[in-house]
Amino acid sequence: MLSLFALAAFAGSALAAPEGPVKVYILAGQSNMVGIGQVTSGGLRWGDEFLNPVLSVYEGSYDPKADYDALKPVQTLELASFGGTEPTTYPGGGVRVVRGFIQPKESGVYQFNPGYGQSEQNIMVVNGVEAHRFEPGGKPLKKNVKLTAGDKVPFKITYLANEANGLGWTVRMDVPGTLSTLVKEQGKFPYLLDQEGNWVSRDDVWYKGVVTATADKWLGIGCGAGGDQIGPELGFGHAVGDHHDEPVLILKASQGNRSLGWDFLPPGSERFEIGDTVYAGYKDKQPSWKKGEEPQEVPWYAGKQYDDCFGEAKKVLENFDASFPHWKGRKYEIAGFGWFQGHKDQGEAGASRYEQNLVHLIKTLRKDFNAPDAPFVVAVGCGNEGRESFGLQIAEAQLAVDGDKGKYPEFKGNVKTVDTRDFFPKVEDSPRNQGFHYHQNAGTYMRIGEAMGKGMLELLKSR
Repeated sequence: MLSLFALAAFAGSALAAPEGPVKVYILAGQSNMVGIGQVTSGGLRWGDEFLNPVLSVYEGSYDPKADYDALKPVQTLELASFGGTEPTTYPGGGVRVVRGFIQPKESGVYQFNPGYGQSEQNIMVVNGVEAHRFEPGGKPLKKNVKLTAGDKVPFKITYLANEANGLGWTVRMDVPGTLSTLVKEQGKFPYLLDQEGNWVSRDDVWYKGVVTATADKWLGIGCGAGGDQIGPELGFGHAVGDHHDEPVLILKASQGNRSLGWDFLPPGSERFEIGDTVYAGYKDKQPSWKKGEEPQEVPWYAGKQYDDCFGEAKKVLENFDASFPHWKGRKYEIAGFGWFQGHKDQGEAGASRYEQNLVHLIKTLRKDFNAPDAPFVVAVGCGNEGRESFGLQIAEAQLAVDGDKGKYPEFKGNVKTVDTRDFFPKVEDSPRNQGFHYHQNAGTYMRIGEAMGKGMLELLKSR
């Protein structure tokens, strides 16, 4: 029996989808909802790992039947600079072929991306493996090459177009914790690949981000903070996409380094006091001030991020036909909310009011989007800090709003908290040493998204 997620690659508009309303899920939170999980380690300009590059120029246009290793060149040129931002300029005319050696500094599996623009149309062979082929009128074909640190291996690049230069990039494909390593090397999250080994782009789940993570496309890679990053939307979107017969919209309204107690403070929140300090209510223009003093204005106000993020989300929905012409004339409904945040509130005031603010956020979002019964999933969002001090206090506040806890009877069957603290990765298994972003480990972001999706499906199925 296929798993829930394994069916994702086969979902889409190819099947006759019912004409019910588009199911809209609004995801929100701070930087980890924006999405910092790395797909690859990122491309680096190549440079001094390429040794003794020599350019040979042959007469005529490229002939796929010609053996350029056996032919005599009309010109040869040792390239003083190969790679970087200013490689040695190639002479014009003829077929250009570069030969030399690569000596990597790190062992690993590499992808090579030679050329830029028209010069990308070339064939690159590394240590006997055709690592790159991009013929005019075709599309780039890649094959990863495994290299050992310090070993010197030959390479050859044959340029197929008039434009040729020494620009190029390499990508390490097996860096621990990147999505590429997890999926393509370790076989995890197999539903993210199609039968040809390419990243899946769903055609029944559309993603749109506002304020940050502003991709606007069918759900796939690159819906996080950048084109090579992911957030929880990916695992979540596959889960709800598999569940619904109707098409799905993931609408993400998020911003990094923001607190619930100040930036995302919901409308209607009132001032409160701790000792001799007054803390802001909604629209106050100073986070805190001493009792008896007047608050001073700062270029921000309590709740501005709430207004900005959810105001932009409302604009998208108010102009639904223009925003999503592929669904023009179709109705939509708010199917649920997801909240993943907490790191920024780690202080006495933020942590002590977090539970109250979260309850108010849930109620206010449902009211603002006219979705009083929409399921709401909260992911514990303090990372590894969620087991001690203020981080623990915030995690306990997030867990307390779960409807099954019984503290808020009105949330029974419609609010669920998923505890993500066990998903925190080891730094040695991750692309970066950056604890507040889960070391940018894509597997953690996938597991959080899947857990949020599973929680949402449990709420939907219980109704």
